[in-house]
Amino acid sequence: MKPLFRDFATATAVAAVFAVVATALLPGVHAESPRADQSGPPTMMHGGMPGHDQMPGMTRHNRMMMQMHRSRTADAEGSTPTMPGQDAFGAIGEIVRILEADPKTDWSKVNLEALRQHLIDMNEVTLKADVAPKSIDGGIEVAVTGTDRTLAAIQRMVPAHAKEIDGLHGWSAKADPLPNGVLLTVTAKDANEVAHIRGLGFIGILVTGSHHQAHHLAMAKGEFVHKH
Repeated sequence: MKPLFRDFATATAVAAVFAVVATALLPGVHAESPRADQSGPPTMMHGGMPGHDQMPGMTRHNRMMMQMHRSRTADAEGSTPTMPGQDAFGAIGEIVRILEADPKTDWSKVNLEALRQHLIDMNEVTLKADVAPKSIDGGIEVAVTGTDRTLAAIQRMVPAHAKEIDGLHGWSAKADPLPNGVLLTVTAKDANEVAHIRGLGFIGILVTGSHHQAHHLAMAKGEFVHKH
């Protein structure tokens, strides 16, 4: 019985040592455990590992910073609207950003109202003018007519545009007055350009060229204005 007693005594001593060690380690285990105010399961990443904001040792401040970063990233990725909601509003907003970014802008000459009036003209001609195209030798002839504000916009825009595109692509362009509008004639000698002109039609010809944007900026700067 003595060997058995000695083995029992040894086992009891070893168990006591383990109990002491386990008790000493408990505070560290509790320190790593989630706090009571951290309800819910830890965030998981791919592979079943805890998310960065739930890793052991991460403080409440660290978690809040991570959440703020995710929120800002979401805003940058599309949760904040970017469309202006109205095309003329957006066009003027773009010009304002250009003017404000240019340290040479002379704000005493800036005239955004002139640009607004021109954009109204563009809207009238694009959406409200009556357009009657007719094929002629070498191109087309278009009667562009309207009344009231639309007529005034036609008389300002169409002749000015004809001057801008005259000679472009080898075209010949002119605008003659009508009692209620303008007669726009655009022709070319090259057969391919004749087909090009007829395919574009009035509105395609109207948008041809890259002078519109430059004119808008010049208007805003007070350097170029259609007479109203």
